[in-house]
Amino acid sequence: MDVISSAEQKCADNGVKLTKRRKQVLTALVECNAAVSAYELTELCNQQGYTAMPAMSVYRILDFLEGQSLVHRLSTTNKYIACSHISCQHSHFRRPQFLICNDCTRVQEVDVTSETLSAIERVAADVGFNLSDKQLEVSGTCSDCK
Repeated sequence: MDVISSAEQKCADNGVKLTKRRKQVLTALVECNAAVSAYELTELCNQQGYTAMPAMSVYRILDFLEGQSLVHRLSTTNKYIACSHISCQHSHFRRPQFLICNDCTRVQEVDVTSETLSAIERVAADVGFNLSDKQLEVSGTCSDCK
């Protein structure tokens, strides 16, 4: 099953519909295979030959897709990336974690153990800090850019 068909099935399982415009935005995000801003995504969608889509519509669609766990928003860059687990037949209950290359800006979604996240929470709690978001975004250099 391809990514878009899997996304349609996940939406149907959740009682919502992956409309033509939502599909257009998700397809553009999957095909670009990179983290992009909502405005960059708007430009990509409008270049695909469909009816012009305003940026505000893209933002609303991204909110919907994020709510369905089909895309992720990277807080540090305010960019979006398609979830790498859309086609998985099993659930992912962990908070997504990302490795972001400083040179090519490639983003890789990775699994981090619950023990690692618990250790981070303990370190934060030790200094009186309460985590509001447990999504990790770690910057560095990918193997292609070394």
